[in-house]
Amino acid sequence: MADEGDVLTNLNPAPQPNGADTQPVAGVISQYVKDLSVENPRAPESFSWQSQPEMDVQFNIAANPVNDQVTECELKITAKAKAAEGVAYIVELTFCGLVGMRNMSDDQKHAFTFAEAPRLLFPFARRVMADATRDAGFTPLLLDPIDFNGLYLNQLRQKQAQEAAAAAAGPAGDTPPAGDEG
Repeated sequence: MADEGDVLTNLNPAPQPNGADTQPVAGVISQYVKDLSVENPRAPESFSWQSQPEMDVQFNIAANPVNDQVTECELKITAKAKAAEGVAYIVELTFCGLVGMRNMSDDQKHAFTFAEAPRLLFPFARRVMADATRDAGFTPLLLDPIDFNGLYLNQLRQKQAQEAAAAAAGPAGDTPPAGDEG
């Protein structure tokens, strides 16, 4: 059985010679608003509407490699407030972060890019959305927190289930037609 010193040495290997950096590292280098659009198409009438608007909020995450160690992570948010009288406002935001990742496996990079980086960027994007709706003359839109890790894991499970179903079905034409069971 290994003693604690051996376990710690295995988890935190000694630095490599000549300053070689071998430890996995990931983090947000910078963040910024890439695109922001605020539409208030029915102003000033929309400020006197009495009906409660119906909110439609959509999210999308994208990644654009910059180089071997840096990826731009995009968090796209679209919010549309529509009342019985018409559209009160539309806010579209693309909030980005430059994410640095080094000495990580492809699976780790993918998880960081599509789960952890959006989690880190979201509070800042949320503030931009709240400020944009407030500056348009409406009550600030305070988006609920999002479980990006849970969403990421659900998408992985769905993809695995689809791949398993496709593998079980076999190549096209191998499945007997319905009703021909013998």
